Amino acid sequence: MPRDERPREKLALLGPTALNNAELMALFIVSGGRGRSAIDIGRDLIAKYGSMSALGSMPVSELAKERGLGLAKASKLAAAFELGARVAREQLPHSPLDTPERILEFFGPQMAHLPQEQVVVVAVDTRLKHQGTTVVSLGTVNESNAHPREILRPVITRDAYGFILIHNHPSGDPSPSRSDEATTRRLVEAANLMQVRFIDHIIIGRPSPGRAAYYSFREAGLIP
Repeated sequence: MPRDERPREKLALLGPTALNNAELMALFIVSGGRGRSAIDIGRDLIAKYGSMSALGSMPVSELAKERGLGLAKASKLAAAFELGARVAREQLPHSPLDTPERILEFFGPQMAHLPQEQVVVVAVDTRLKHQGTTVVSLGTVNESNAHPREILRPVITRDAYGFILIHNHPSGDPSPSRSDEATTRRLVEAANLMQVRFIDHIIIGRPSPGRAAYYSFREAGLIP
């Protein structure tokens, strides 16, 4: 490969934004094998999983099984993805979580490609800025249950002004189930009783033609 096309030299000359995703991944993969460069391995992984966020949600044990990786290289990639996620989380206290789009921006990359349902409670202050995030339930591939008591506990413990409930649908379709609607209605009643503001309940999926990547119960009118 010409020197000015090698990822490390290209980054030093032009900066990281000049590299495509496969080239950035190649810096962590370092070396290829059997006729495949590190860039080829990165390109093949992106093609297989469809996006960087999907790839970043893979467990190290699964990444290590991919041709051309192994545990050492998979661990480097997982560390790189986690660093990116932590940088994003550091921005949370500075931005109000005041729209479904903003909530999706921060939590979508972490949750859209999880293999099972996860229920997360996000506590916020009076300016709707992040106070803390708590995972309250882990489900199977298609179902997760969280009692209002478990959802409200971290909100009360943090003495928060309000909260946002977020969960994902591993199928990618964010359309609510009857259970999702029933849980939301119970939470509206419980939040009113405890005098905390229920900001929204967001279901995170994945975008497709004619379908958004999320469902907002507030936008749908189920949360006053």
